Amino acid sequence: MISVIRFCALGVFCMVLSLFCGLRPFSEAIAQTQVSVVSDARVAGDMARTRFILDMDGEVGYSLSFLSRPYRLVIDLPSVKFVFPEEFAPRGRGLVKSWRYGAISKGRSRVVLDLNAPVALDKTFLLPGVQDQPTRLVIDLTETSEEQFDEAAGSVKAHGSSVGVTAAIASNDKADRPVVDEKGHLPVIVIDPGHGGVDSGAVGTNGTLEKAIVLNFGRFLKEKLEKPGYYQVHLTRDEDRFISLGKRTEFARGKGADLFISIHADSITAGAETTRGASIYTLSEKASDRMAAALAQRENYSDVIGGVDFSDEPEEVTDILVELTRRETKNFSIHFARLVVEELKSATTVIKNPLRSAGFQVLKSHDVPSVLIELGFLSNNLDEKMLGSDEWRERVSDGIVQATNSFFRDRLAQK
Repeated sequence: MISVIRFCALGVFCMVLSLFCGLRPFSEAIAQTQVSVVSDARVAGDMARTRFILDMDGEVGYSLSFLSRPYRLVIDLPSVKFVFPEEFAPRGRGLVKSWRYGAISKGRSRVVLDLNAPVALDKTFLLPGVQDQPTRLVIDLTETSEEQFDEAAGSVKAHGSSVGVTAAIASNDKADRPVVDEKGHLPVIVIDPGHGGVDSGAVGTNGTLEKAIVLNFGRFLKEKLEKPGYYQVHLTRDEDRFISLGKRTEFARGKGADLFISIHADSITAGAETTRGASIYTLSEKASDRMAAALAQRENYSDVIGGVDFSDEPEEVTDILVELTRRETKNFSIHFARLVVEELKSATTVIKNPLRSAGFQVLKSHDVPSVLIELGFLSNNLDEKMLGSDEWRERVSDGIVQATNSFFRDRLAQK
């Protein structure tokens, strides 16, 4: 009887052991059948430059190829599952007339962009997912000649799954050359981390100080912009100290700045739980909305906090030449702001109508294109957490770098 029991126990043990040993290859088989989910897609831009974006839940390898007559761009992916919102419909815009998607064979999916004109691949990259933001495949297209398109047709550009935003791949070397003016000088950029010293700026619900967040981001952005050797970059402050708004603009003009970027992180009381995301502001004496007016009022109050005396401030010069310069500067500022908005839409959450304007004192240099970037809302728990994330900082700073490169290429092309 005992021997029978031992035999049965041995048999059960062997069965359990065989099941256990079989778990590993079985789980691996399941993992191998799992596919990435594409949850959204959109087209932005115009006939000069168009961006196509796919949102997905993980990084994948992909390849791009062009086909002529008719003009098409083919995006080949491993097997993915397209799960779009209920009322979603593929819509074209700019250089993209229409697009379609689906599985083409076992283990392979494809997206085809039908084009309105011959295009060139300006750049393509994968933005890794961060916090509640999906992984994003971004493809930028620019208009080109039929001859150049035909040269590219038939070739395949493959990109591995580990491609990050910092490894943006361009189809030509235009993006890889320093942008210089007619005298060979590199553009000068001044980054202005807001607040500092006695002026802490906004305070997050968990105690995060705006002055610290924007200083860390400003330093990181400066390093990113300087690394390729395209620009001369300066910070208005590189430590925790107070600088008046007037001194910040004086610093930029003293450095001969070609672009001024003020960095902030806002805070509100009404709607703090639901209001979140980045926004970009340009100068206007008439605020674009109530929130913009309130924000400008708070930011302009910084000098009062620092005890700055306005009694000796000179009146603004309003002669015709200065006014003409101011108008041109405003147009350049708006152009750069629009480029930043498009990049940040791909990189992070943005608020509704992210391009805004108000009477910010720090943006009043009449001859330096200037914008104020609100990275997010410290009054929102999700934004406050995100603003401290290395992955988020990587994505957003790379987006601003991309916008900066486009801005100076476009500006110098007009000269």
